[in-house]
Parts: sequence; structure tokens; C-alpha cells
Amino acid sequence: MNFLSESLLELQKNLQILPGVGEKTAQRLAFFLVNQPEVKASRLAGSILNAIEKCKPCSVCFLLSDTNPCSICDDTSRDNDILCIVESSKDIFLIENTKEYKGKYFVLGNLLSPIDGVGPKEIRINELSNFLNNNHFKEIVLAIAPTTEGETTMQFLADFLDKKVERITRLSTGIPYGGDMEYTGTTTMINAFKRRFEV
Repeated sequence: MNFLSESLLELQKNLQILPGVGEKTAQRLAFFLVNQPEVKASRLAGSILNAIEKCKPCSVCFLLSDTNPCSICDDTSRDNDILCIVESSKDIFLIENTKEYKGKYFVLGNLLSPIDGVGPKEIRINELSNFLNNNHFKEIVLAIAPTTEGETTMQFLADFLDKKVERITRLSTGIPYGGDMEYTGTTTMINAFKRRFEV
């Protein structure tokens, strides 16, 4: 017999959609949340709803942002000669924290994975093509995690971008193979950018 209330069980189940949160962690978080003062819990719930409502992909680069275009695309001081292609918005936050990169971005949204049915259309290849037609970049940096899907995507992009840009680079192998960009330290990321090499 399960003695947890239905509402608590539902909260626990919903918390498991968070990355890295299994049943035990979700249960611990559920108990923590319901034991918070109502004003704190309401503030958290409100901030989640507010972020979901206001945070939308930039129509130019697809960075999740409260404004359209996003503050990076709208920044006239950015270097228009270099474009950094990433998988997701969280990768941009990581790169921006290094203060090493000053160019523009493009967010793919996914990595190629034929097994999962993720093909070129799912990585915004048409949108990237339009983006490149409207801009002239001297260098494109592929800042993608060196996983199996990441390597496949970088090879596809290198072939797609061939003759469209003077220089295509990728981050150095300071990021371990199979590693996730999200867990890459700032110093490692800085060195990866400084030591990027031709694809």
C-alpha cells in the first residue's frame, strides 16, 4: 500500500522529467517543496510559468530569450565575421561565461541521430542556410560536444558548409570525447576556444 497522497505522488512523477532526477530524488524534492512556506512555493511555480511563457527562440539565432531578436543578435558590437554553431541555448550561456568569444551564434536545437529519427530538418539546416545567405562569415566554429551524435553532426555540417565559408573550426579536444558541454569547466572551455582547429 502506498501511503503518499495522490497530489504528492503526482508532483513526484512530474519532477522526474528533470534531467538526472530519478524516483528517489524526485520523492525527496517533492517532500522538500510541500514543506516550504506557500509564498516560496508559489514564487517558484510562478517563475517556472513566467519563463515558459516569455522565453522563446530568437527568430534569428534561436537562442531562448525574452526578447526578439535576442540581446546577442541585437548587439552591434559583436564580431560579424565569426559564427559559433551550438546544440542548445545552455551551450551559449556556458560560452558567454568564458568572455573569450565575441561573435554571433546559431542554435541547432538537436544533433543528428538517425536511430532516433533526428535528421537534417530537425537540426534547423534550412534555417541555417537562410541565416548564412543573409550574412557573410569568415569563420564558423562548431562548438558541439564530441559525442557520437556530435561527431556525426559536425561532419555533416562540415560537408554542408564547405565552400560557403573560408574557415571551419571545432573546439580542441580539451573537451573529452563523449563529454557533455554542460559539464565542461570554464577554463577548459576557454582553452578549447583558443586551441580550436580546422575541420
